[in-house]
Amino acid sequence: MHEDRKAPIVSVGVWYHVGSKDEKPGRTGFAHLFEHLMFNGSENYDDEFFKPFELAGATGMNGTTWLDRTNYFETVPSNALDMALWMESDRMGHLLGVITQEKLDEQRGVVQNEKRQGQNQPYGKVWEKMQASIFPEGHPYSWTTIGSMEDLDAAALEDVHEWFKTYYGAANTVLVLAGDIDVAAAKEKVGKYFADIPAGPPLIKKKAWIAKREESKREQMFDRVAQSRIYKVWNAPNLGHEDANAMALAAAVLGDGKNSRLYERLVYRDQIATSVNVALYEFELSSIFQVIADAKPGVELAKVEAAIEEELQRFLKEGPTAEELARVNMTEYAAYARDLEQVGGWSGKGVILARGELYLDNPNGYLDAVAEKQQLTSQQVRAAAQKWLSSGDYNLEVHPFPEYKVADSGADRSRLPDTGKFPSVPFPELQTAELSNGLKVVLAERNSVPVVDMRLIFDAGYAADQGKTLGTASYAMSMLKEGTRHMSALEISEKEEMLGARIGTDADIDTATVSLNALTANLDESIELFAEIVRIPAFSDEEIERKRSRWIAGIQQEKTRPVQMALRSLPPLLYGADHAYGVPFTGTGTEESIGSLTRDDLVDYHQTWLRPDNATLVAVGDITMDTLLQKLEQQFADWPAPEAPLPQKTWRGWPTRTRPVSS
Repeated sequence: MHEDRKAPIVSVGVWYHVGSKDEKPGRTGFAHLFEHLMFNGSENYDDEFFKPFELAGATGMNGTTWLDRTNYFETVPSNALDMALWMESDRMGHLLGVITQEKLDEQRGVVQNEKRQGQNQPYGKVWEKMQASIFPEGHPYSWTTIGSMEDLDAAALEDVHEWFKTYYGAANTVLVLAGDIDVAAAKEKVGKYFADIPAGPPLIKKKAWIAKREESKREQMFDRVAQSRIYKVWNAPNLGHEDANAMALAAAVLGDGKNSRLYERLVYRDQIATSVNVALYEFELSSIFQVIADAKPGVELAKVEAAIEEELQRFLKEGPTAEELARVNMTEYAAYARDLEQVGGWSGKGVILARGELYLDNPNGYLDAVAEKQQLTSQQVRAAAQKWLSSGDYNLEVHPFPEYKVADSGADRSRLPDTGKFPSVPFPELQTAELSNGLKVVLAERNSVPVVDMRLIFDAGYAADQGKTLGTASYAMSMLKEGTRHMSALEISEKEEMLGARIGTDADIDTATVSLNALTANLDESIELFAEIVRIPAFSDEEIERKRSRWIAGIQQEKTRPVQMALRSLPPLLYGADHAYGVPFTGTGTEESIGSLTRDDLVDYHQTWLRPDNATLVAVGDITMDTLLQKLEQQFADWPAPEAPLPQKTWRGWPTRTRPVSS
């Protein structure tokens, strides 16, 4: 548990040390199917699981299953913690009496439909094909978590009961609490609700089976996609392995961000790919080191693969530079600093603690890994990459299982605990001010972590494209970080990473936004970079052309995805051609409009809409208003509003429908 009193909430996470790796051939998909059944009521609360949580104002409720674990989580007001623990412990210790054939059949259908939906996406069948190919037959990772249709059909009620009795005991579980609670209260409440739940039977703990391959293997498959894609995959060392941290750094240097080796070569310099990514998926038995690249339309996939191979061989020969390691380490450090702001959800303190305890027997294991990576040298990273981006064996150890006892009695199971009086939420006071040039500033001061988040919001967006070249707003905003009068796109990206800052640009239907998330220690330099991106983008012809083909490829991908197809087609029919909302809601424009877009169009959008009298800067974080104003004045005081008045978006032309629009 972790005490965090900044808000009257508690994150509750229950992590069961069971996943699809614990299934048997012929019963794949069972771990995930059982996750669904856990939301269908328990013996003392045979109703929809989410109902009392929604009444209590809980957030972030969900459950997930993957190769090694099944976890359930929610964040509740502190007054509802007893209710949450009662519910979680009731389904852990009192479930089987309400699992019926009808519920099994219902959730079987839900999971099978989830599988259909996943496979109906572009590249949706890749992981099933890939896992069966990279791991030997019988390896616990050789099937996907979603399982096969045939195995799901074969799941019987007896299987459900056996799975629960085997894997859902207290001794196979990590419970994490983070938030408005102390250790003494946590021990009392957890003992009350969980101490009478049986430990479960002794379990065989699978040990590392990396199954490193020596041979090269090639397969082909076909799908309904807009671009050809190459996946290159290696079996890599498992979580906790002595080479695991070095391999994570290798992945980041090769494929994380614009300054990574593969992005700079394939996307930026050679312009033969529209995207490239390197990821290390870390698991208990073996990890998966994966390179993915999308070929630019008209480019042979073999050419993309050859370039990847050239850069990989150069990396294996030379290793990363000290500057590259510093950059990727700062990026990860900043990411964890931001994750520690929240107690729960998908990546907060509760998740970090649970993952460390479950996988590494150390709740701080993932934070320790961040520190360990910062000590690794270029030679160590290169040696690990040389070893693994080229065999492994399987070993099983059996140890005596500890003796467990359960309490004689536990919580009152006849009714839910009363949630009591709801606490007040201490929202920070909003402070407002104005710079000397008229730019409005809003601050919510919050000092829990040394981070400041800013949003410079302009009343613009792609509603401003109406009557202009479609896609101008989104394209212009995307170009702000592609170079300024003084810095190239790669220099901007490199400085961001060295500062541990994140600068983003975005446009939606009504607004255009430039955001900054920065560490307070580097705030001056971060705001300076932020202001330069806002005020003096270069809009160079070279960068415009570099992006254009990738942008058009993105539009072509949108036309293969059902939701994006609707967002492109419906707004003009709903609002009419003369209304500001009568434009595609993806904001990307059309192939024709992007093909005709000029530098003058982008400069005109920037000068027309991105001005101090059309903006509000909203800041949240570890800074006072006086300090914030001082730093902003240094960078924005000499930014004047143009003399020309702001144009008005067109709201006329809303059509009146007397019958449905037909195709």
